[in-house]
Amino acid sequence: MLETDARDRVIVALDCDRERALELAHELSGHAAWLKVGMTLYYAEGPEIVKTFKDLGFKVFLDLKFHDIPHQVRGAARSASLAGADLLSVHGSGAMLAACREGAEEAREDRAKLVAITVLTSMNQDALAEIGVESPVAEEAARLAKLAQVNGIDGIVCSPMEAHDMRELLAPDALIVTPGVRPVGAALGDQSRVATPSQAIERGASHIVVGRPITGADDPVAAFDAIVAELVENVA
Repeated sequence: MLETDARDRVIVALDCDRERALELAHELSGHAAWLKVGMTLYYAEGPEIVKTFKDLGFKVFLDLKFHDIPHQVRGAARSASLAGADLLSVHGSGAMLAACREGAEEAREDRAKLVAITVLTSMNQDALAEIGVESPVAEEAARLAKLAQVNGIDGIVCSPMEAHDMRELLAPDALIVTPGVRPVGAALGDQSRVATPSQAIERGASHIVVGRPITGADDPVAAFDAIVAELVENVA
């Protein structure tokens, strides 16, 4: 894999406060192409944080996992798109998926891309059973991926464990974004279904999301560059 391609595959998750997020963004400028803004940062700072990162030259994955009635999700997707986000997440269930796309299309001609959450990477089979889902994790992920596809969503979020099957199920150009990625030796944290960066890409992921192994490192740039080097070396 070429280095430029590898850098575009890694989304750095900034699940921290504004001061630390800006510090990391400035450090990673010229190295990382993507930043992920999740609930922790967005709820504290609002749309302005997306605009700030865009002005610094990053692409932004706004990971708010929209999940509400279609009217609300449509408006949320429109507002998030107007803030400048390049990629948005929505929970993969029901009629709200189509409404989310409609909202993104209303906002701008070059609409934000959309990915549907299948099964959170913190969940395992026991966790699914607790909420009444008896299907195997892979089967539930596939069901939600198909629902997203028929509703015009550009791709999905799944664990690296499901990435291979999702790539076979979805179109070749579908976005498959995989959190739960940990370099060899990194702590698992609250993730249950994980893989290394190169394993995730080889299994079919278009992008990997990496947070604490980069943002919690003594040298975040070196940690990011090490992941890029792993992809360049190991992924065809």
